[in-house]
Amino acid sequence: QVQLVESGGGLVQAGGSLRLSCAASGRTFSTYAKGWFRQSPGKEREFVAAISWSGTNTVYADSVKGRFTISRDNGKNTVYLQMNTVKPEDTAVYFCAVKSVPFTPPGIGPNEYNYWGQGTQVTVSS
Repeated sequence: QVQLVESGGGLVQAGGSLRLSCAASGRTFSTYAKGWFRQSPGKEREFVAAISWSGTNTVYADSVKGRFTISRDNGKNTVYLQMNTVKPEDTAVYFCAVKSVPFTPPGIGPNEYNYWGQGTQVTVSS
C-alpha cells in the first residue's frame, strides 16, 4: 500500500523558517516528479513547488519564489520543502504529491498527481 506522510508542520512566527518532509512508503518514486500544494479554509488547493524526478528542475509559485526551496532524496524516497521568511499568508495545510507518469516534467496542476499525503498544518503568526 502506497503512503505519503508529511511532517514538520507547526506554528511559526512571521519571518521564521520551517522544513517540511514527505516520506513515501510502499513503492519507490525515484523516477517521478513530486510536488507540494497547499490549501487554506475556503480556498482551492494551490500549487507551491515541484521538482523533477532527477532533482535538476524545479518550479515555484510566484508567491513563494525566493523564499521556499524544494529538494528530494531519492535514496530516502523523500521530498522536502524548506520554507524561509514565512508570512501569515503562507498559513495552510500543506500536501505533498507524486506525479502520475514517470519521467515527465514537474507540473503545477493538481490533476497531474495521483498520490497525495494527508497534509500537515502550517500556521504563521504575525
